[in-house]
Amino acid sequence: MENTNNTNARGGLHIPMPRYSDTSPADQAVTTAMMKAMRTIRSASSPAAAGQEELDRQRKGQKVLGRLAAPLLGLSWEPFELNGMPAAWVRPERGHDPRKVVLYCHGGGYTSGSLDYSRPLASKIANRTGYEVLCFEYRLAPEHPSPAARQDALKAWDYLMLLGYGARDVVVMGDSAGGNLALVLTLMLRDARRQLPRRLVLFSPWTDMTFSGESFTQRAGDDPSLTADYMLATRDAYAPGADWTDPLLSPLFGDFSGFPPVMIQTGSNEILFDDSARLHQRLLEQGVPCRMECWEDMWHVFQMFPLKQADRAVDHVAQFLLELF
Repeated sequence: MENTNNTNARGGLHIPMPRYSDTSPADQAVTTAMMKAMRTIRSASSPAAAGQEELDRQRKGQKVLGRLAAPLLGLSWEPFELNGMPAAWVRPERGHDPRKVVLYCHGGGYTSGSLDYSRPLASKIANRTGYEVLCFEYRLAPEHPSPAARQDALKAWDYLMLLGYGARDVVVMGDSAGGNLALVLTLMLRDARRQLPRRLVLFSPWTDMTFSGESFTQRAGDDPSLTADYMLATRDAYAPGADWTDPLLSPLFGDFSGFPPVMIQTGSNEILFDDSARLHQRLLEQGVPCRMECWEDMWHVFQMFPLKQADRAVDHVAQFLLELF
């Protein structure tokens, strides 16, 4: 069910945005059970993300999640090396338009995430749109702190340009830290006076490394996925001692002049909700077309999970992309 009259009153902002909720008691029961399971897993894990044992556990867990959740029926998964960087194509096996492509930036707090972790959402997008999706495995902190990830994102972009894609043939997409990276890549391209992607699609983007949004503390009890300790640890591993107001770390504080239209999706129960809501507000204030969707009772990057709400959300993204051309 959609309610377009609600605003982000809980976060202190008052910009209308579509809000979606479960449509049946059965869907609500599945959502509640999954949130309970996620809270149990979270409570049993260490809050410190930078320790090597915890990093290894997270990275292995994300690989397993990606392989189990990726809906590859009717799709091909084609790994390759991109100048020493692991990458992979997700290609629809049915008829599709090879002239359009999605560059997918995976999440994981810049300290975890992999090609396997990219597969669930990359596969859903390829399946719904018929577009080919390029995933890449950027270097991770703390072994490779900032600016390694954004250098690797630029390498993936340049690869697409060398293949003959025009910038306007490319949609840049990312979840969580990958949403941060998608924004940072676009800032870098704009500042270098290069052509920008056709559109940006951001799933629960991490946009503020200062954690100044009210939701960071106000929604701590609602979020089944993220904790403040985890986010602080990943930030300190990725950019230790940095100026976290730098737009190449916290794109929320950037100048978005010239940006392409943006679509943002977030769950209402996220501590990073205001990272999306405040970005939405700033983009609109700077004249950038932006649509933000809030999905009630959902969590961080819920779109990758086997839920009806996740499928509906990805359908909305596909509609947004298919209306482009």
